[in-house]
Amino acid sequence: MLILDYKEFDYGITCIDSCYQRAGLACCYLLKADGQFALIDTGTARTAPMIMKLLEKRSIAKEQVKYIIPTHVHLDHAGGAGQLMAQLPEAELVIHPYGARHMIDPAKLQAGAAAVYGEAAFNQHFDTLLAIPAARVIEMEDGMQLNLNGRVLSLVDTPGHARHHLTVWDEQSRGLFTGDVFGNGYPEMHTDKGRYLMPVTSPVQFDPPVWHQSIDKLLSFNPERVFLTHYGLLENPQQQAKQLHRDLDAYVNIALALGSENRYEKLLEQISRYHMENIQRHGCNMTAQEIKRLIFSDIELCAQGLEIWLQRQEQD
Repeated sequence: MLILDYKEFDYGITCIDSCYQRAGLACCYLLKADGQFALIDTGTARTAPMIMKLLEKRSIAKEQVKYIIPTHVHLDHAGGAGQLMAQLPEAELVIHPYGARHMIDPAKLQAGAAAVYGEAAFNQHFDTLLAIPAARVIEMEDGMQLNLNGRVLSLVDTPGHARHHLTVWDEQSRGLFTGDVFGNGYPEMHTDKGRYLMPVTSPVQFDPPVWHQSIDKLLSFNPERVFLTHYGLLENPQQQAKQLHRDLDAYVNIALALGSENRYEKLLEQISRYHMENIQRHGCNMTAQEIKRLIFSDIELCAQGLEIWLQRQEQD
């Protein structure tokens, strides 16, 4: 049974746990502006009933939701877009142009994800994807601005994790809604040094040079905070950005030093060791077993993403 869990931040921002796999792993954000609302990221199809329940709980009419903005089309960020668009009659979907076709006709996206996860796991986590009418889809351009009853949301093209990735800059909060491009943060591993972040190089579009550029592009806004889909509010992000740059360079150095034999297994082992050592230096007092439970699925994605990136380098 999914339980509605949300937290109110300042600046009319609500963080909603999407209940993807476990609590505290993924979320979406509801923004308020003088009676109009925008939703940034949607969670999966199984998240949609919780979002609708929150709207009802807060007496928000369905017609008040103006924009639904997935940061990219990975299913923990956009899997519930079709269900929400079907229930929110005035909403427009704002999406990166490289991801728009997958929202209009999600058959290929669903088939690919089912092949990766298996039918049973796909159904458990994602249910099904619903098509969105093309007439209700807005393809973003870099620098495009959306007017949410006077609250201006600027859309920033931020590839690196995926080519179809955008970030939302909210001048009112001086905050960035960064999807996956500013890494994954783990609330359980917060220390006096702050949140532990990990850039996750999920298949199939990891691109280190442009990811570095995207991080620097976001810092050019001089943000005071970032809102992570994985997970929650991060204040004063400049220092964490330096660590993300170091992590991406470390990934590349680890990957390029490996031979082709048993490469995925070696990537898995070495990326895991790299983060376990960094987490220890970060001052986290959790057991190794507890840490691995939290990060292992992300380590697997990193190894997969790096393996596919290496294969592309070899073909060039």
